This record gives sequence, structure tokens and C-alpha cells, in this order.
Amino acid sequence: MKYSFQSHVFSLVLGLMLFGINSIAFAQTEKPLIAKNVEPKVENIEPKAENESSLINTSSTLPTMLNRIGTDPSQTKSLTLNEAIQKALENNNNIEIARNDVKLAETQLRSLLGSYDPVFSVSPTYTNNVQPQPSTLGGADLSGVTRSNAFSVNSNFNHLLKRGGGSYNVFFDNSRNSTSSTFSQLNPTFNTNFGVQFTQPLFRNRQIDGTRRQIKIQRKRLEQSDSDFRRQTIEVISQVQRAYWDLVFALRDQQNKAANLNLSKENLRQVEAKIAAGKSAPLEKAEVSTELANRESEVLASTQQVSISENTLKTLLLKESTDVSWNQAFVPTDQPVFSLTPISLDDALKDAMDNRPELRRLSLQKEINKIDLDFFKNQTKPQIDLNTSLTLIGLSGTSRNTTGSIPSQFIGGYFQSLENLFKTETRTFSVGATISFPLRNERAKADLAGAEVQKNQIAAQSRSQAQIILAEVRNAVQAVETARQRVLSSRRGRENAEIQLNGERKLYEVGRSTTFLLFQRENALTNARNAEIRAETDYNKALSDLQKATSTTFRSNNIEVESPIKDK
Repeated sequence: MKYSFQSHVFSLVLGLMLFGINSIAFAQTEKPLIAKNVEPKVENIEPKAENESSLINTSSTLPTMLNRIGTDPSQTKSLTLNEAIQKALENNNNIEIARNDVKLAETQLRSLLGSYDPVFSVSPTYTNNVQPQPSTLGGADLSGVTRSNAFSVNSNFNHLLKRGGGSYNVFFDNSRNSTSSTFSQLNPTFNTNFGVQFTQPLFRNRQIDGTRRQIKIQRKRLEQSDSDFRRQTIEVISQVQRAYWDLVFALRDQQNKAANLNLSKENLRQVEAKIAAGKSAPLEKAEVSTELANRESEVLASTQQVSISENTLKTLLLKESTDVSWNQAFVPTDQPVFSLTPISLDDALKDAMDNRPELRRLSLQKEINKIDLDFFKNQTKPQIDLNTSLTLIGLSGTSRNTTGSIPSQFIGGYFQSLENLFKTETRTFSVGATISFPLRNERAKADLAGAEVQKNQIAAQSRSQAQIILAEVRNAVQAVETARQRVLSSRRGRENAEIQLNGERKLYEVGRSTTFLLFQRENALTNARNAEIRAETDYNKALSDLQKATSTTFRSNNIEVESPIKDK
């Protein structure tokens, strides 16, 4: 057994040596044709094989693989990043929803401000009254009743004051009364009253009341909705930027893989020519065809990724699902930007703390809580309201007394009543106070305690949000720096891959390399190019994420956002 094993080993080694010697001799005598370092036109690539049914029609396959379902390749639309952002600002449905939230908050504020609109009212009234005479109670004769008719037109003007919480009412009442009663010395009579009533809180509701509290809170909520709108807009712009650069990468990746596929097709054409000339074994064609199939699969996968990236971008830019742009092929025209200068973490943190809408929203919530604290403290006080009124009285009518005992100033019609009214000789003036207070006032005390709890809650939320923002900014700055370093590394990798491929081609030309190794170098260069493209687009996406984290998106993209209404 021992001798037999050594014999087998010796035979194996000897066989390998003979195979190596024959391979070297074949390489020295046969100089294969190789693919040139060019990108041939697709229409010039036609395999020259006897059994063409077993091969792929390379003259038409590549354009077919680059086509995408639902997209007309003849309809292209060039698109810069700024144009994409502008279309999103105009058409994005999420931005429109947030914008309408601001408009809704504006209408709610206007509704509350309407509480201070003056109110003018007029009340015309006709009254017919039939009552029994006291002297003929129980009698059935019609002469035992008193008939009276009255027609009045009362008007008043009410206004709630913003400052001080007071209110006033100006009224002007007019009436004409006629009666069949024998006790009335004037018939008909004309009554006019003109006066002013004023109520002023002196303690509770003087500095703040329910209406003013709601208006102050709604102002803050309007600003909060504006902050939410800005946050949503920044989010959408960031998504547009990322989708734009994803589409840039997908298209360039597709181009690189299509170019790599063209190299395989050229290699196949030359190998087929070599086989036809008897300079290469038919087995070499299988190796090239296998690589060709692999690269075709890569092109198909890259085409699918182009569709996914483009549809993602269209979802952000188009308003309607029936928009004709869904059938267009978007062609990004902006190239990725790159800077060798690192990002300053301190500057980024300062921008974030100054600009983040989340912090602004919490600051406004703190101000709302301050309004609640002031209101509930005020509600714990007793209510003391000053009430004043001044009424001028006018009276006139037709006298039933022929003795002349009624003063002449009261004899006349409606205008005589007005004249008597403004003489101010008959008037009523009053001043008083209304004092009320709950014996325990537990409701106001509980509301105040709840506002104090909310104050501590908001402070904790602010600290938590500040930490979240700190982490986001630090991560965003690190992502930019990492992407920047990746760009530099991938560029070196691509340059070295080009050198390696050039060297491998030279070895292949002199017969010191194989098709397998040449394919490896070509694939390595394609991967290196894609890695460089990915690093460049990731760097731009990292910049957009940094703009989002620091809320400098508007400033960086020259976007102005109008603030909501500022009522006075």
C-alpha cells in the first residue's frame, strides 16, 4: 500500500509538469486575438458564428434591455436639481397638505379674532294687547277691556374690548304706544331712550380672559403649523435630493454595465473570428458567452434600478397619477459636487440649534404653557366687575286732558320726543360692582397645577429633542466626512483598476494571460467605476442629509418661505 501511494503521487506530479510545458509551448506559438480598449458601436457588433441560433442577437439586445416599461425612450426630459426641487415645491402632495394646515390655522385665528368684531342689531316689534279694565272685571261687555297697540324699534351696538377685557353697549330704543285706557293722559305716546352701558373687570379677567387666552394660543399654534410646514418641506426637499442622486447613480451604473457588456460582445466577435480561422478552440467561446450572459443580467438589473429610482423621483415631483410626465424619461443634468474641505461640527451644531423647526415648535409650546399659567393664575382670583350705565329719556304724546295741566314740552309727536331726549333733563345714571368668587375654586387650582406639570414635561421634551438633534448632526457630519474619504479612496481604486486592466491587456496580447483573467480585470474596473460613482452620489446625499439635520436646506437652495399672517 505504501509503495502504491507514492507511485500515484509521482505520476500526478509528472503529469502536471508535462501539462505546464505544453501550455507554455502553445502560448509561445499561438498569439490570440484580443479585445481592443475601445467601446465599439452596438450596430457594428455581429457575431460570425455558423450556428447563429444558439447566440444572442447582439445588434438588438442592448437597446431592448435599456428600455423600461411605461417609459417612452423617445420622450426625454432634462432635469436639473433646482428644477426638481421647484417642481416638488409646486406639486408635492405632502407639501400641499402641510401648506393647507397653515391656512387652516390662519382661518381659526381669524375666527377667534372675530370675537372682537362690533355687533349692531335692530329689533322691530309690534305688540297688540287686550286686558280687562280693573273696574269691569268679570263683565262680558267689550267696553270692559283695554286695548293697546305698541310698535318699537330698538337698536344696540355691542363691542368687546381687547385691552382690559371690558365691554360696552350703546342702545337707542324707540316706541309708539296707543291705548284705549282712560287712565293714560297721553295717547299715543312716543318713548325714546339712548344710553351707554360699560362693564370693566377689575380683578379676574382683567389681564387675560378666555377669549384672549384662545387667541394668544392660536397665534402660537399658527406659528407651530408654520414650523411643521417648514419641517415637512425640508423633508420633501431632502427626499428629492436623495432620489435625484440615486437616479444619477442608477443611470451611470447602467451606462458602465452597458459599456462592459459591449466589451464582452466585442470579445465574443473576435473569439468567433479566431475560431473560424482555426486559431482557437471552440471551448473558449463558451467562456466568453458565459461572461456575456452574466453581464447582460447585470445590465437588466441596472435597468430595473433606473426605473425604481426614476419612479421614486416622479412620485415626489408629480401631483397627479395621470400626469403625462410619467411616460417621460427623466435625464438628470447636474453632476455630483465634491469638496476637499471637511465640515465644521461646531458650525453645523450652531445652525441646527438656531434653525431646527422641532426646537421652534417646542419653544412655542413653552410659550403656550406660559399663557395657560397666566390664565389659570388669574382664574384663582375673585371676580370684581365695575358696571356703569347712563340713559337719556325722551317722552312726548297727544294730550287727552283739555285743562292744559300737562307741560307743553311733552306735547307733540316723535320728533318732540327726540328733542326731549337730547335736552338731557331726564336721565338715569348708575354705577355699581358685581363681586363673585367660588368658595374653594378647586377647578382653577387643578388647572393651574396641570399647567405646572406640563411646564416640566415640555422642559424634558426640549432636552430630549436637543439630544436627538445633537446626535443627528454629529451623524450627518460623520456621514459627509466618510463619504468624502470614500470618494478619494474610490478614485484611487478606479485609477489602479485602470492600470491593472491595461497591464492585463498587454499580457493577453503577448499570450501571457487568459480570457478569464482579462474578464476579471474588466469587471474589477467596472466595479471600481461604480464604487466611485456611488461614493460621489453618496457624498451629495450626505450633504443633503446634513442640510436637513441643520435645517439649512432653504438657505443652501435659495428658497424663501413666507411666514403666516401677523395680526396686530
